[in-house]
Amino acid sequence: MERHKNTCEILLERYRRKPFLHGIVTGDEKWIFFENPKRKKSWVDPGTPSTSTARPNRFGRKTMLCVWWNQKGVVYYELLKPGEMVNTKRYQQQLIDLNRSLLKKRPEYQKRQHKVVFLHDNASHTAKPVRDTLEALSWEVLPHAAYSPDLTPFDYHLFVSMSHALAEQRFGSYEDVKKWFAAKGEDFHWRGIHKLPERWEKCVTSNGAYFE
Repeated sequence: MERHKNTCEILLERYRRKPFLHGIVTGDEKWIFFENPKRKKSWVDPGTPSTSTARPNRFGRKTMLCVWWNQKGVVYYELLKPGEMVNTKRYQQQLIDLNRSLLKKRPEYQKRQHKVVFLHDNASHTAKPVRDTLEALSWEVLPHAAYSPDLTPFDYHLFVSMSHALAEQRFGSYEDVKKWFAAKGEDFHWRGIHKLPERWEKCVTSNGAYFE
């Protein structure tokens, strides 16, 4: 909790001195299940309306979604085939492909004053080859307390939205998954990134306590 709070204090102080959210590129991986029947009931506090969420068929078909985005929208994503996993070598290649897509879709990152500020899961992607690749790309890796989904836009914004939107979705192919995912608008991604200062401040005022 102390590392959680200290990291947020550093980020919040930096943001107040000079905003940098426009440079953030973030991403992670998530399993997408082809069948997502709606959960019939949910436990909520008295007086709070219940919500419907997806209950994936965990024994059915699934694909791993790897996605990176900034405030303008998705920059690069992959859907892995059955049996494929994200190991160190694969992640290195994904970073290279992400950089290529960034230079094509977001030419502003080619300017010296608009560098990539990379926010990723530093609990699972800490291998030296990955660090070497990030250094070669000249990206700044944003400080991030490990295992902090409350401070990761992928978890608190994109993942939550996907969980609700997937209720009763039944995909017939990988192409169906791609079409669904590509439908998100720019305002959706902007909100996800620009919630960060609010969440850093909430973490600091609660002395590092984790929250939804």
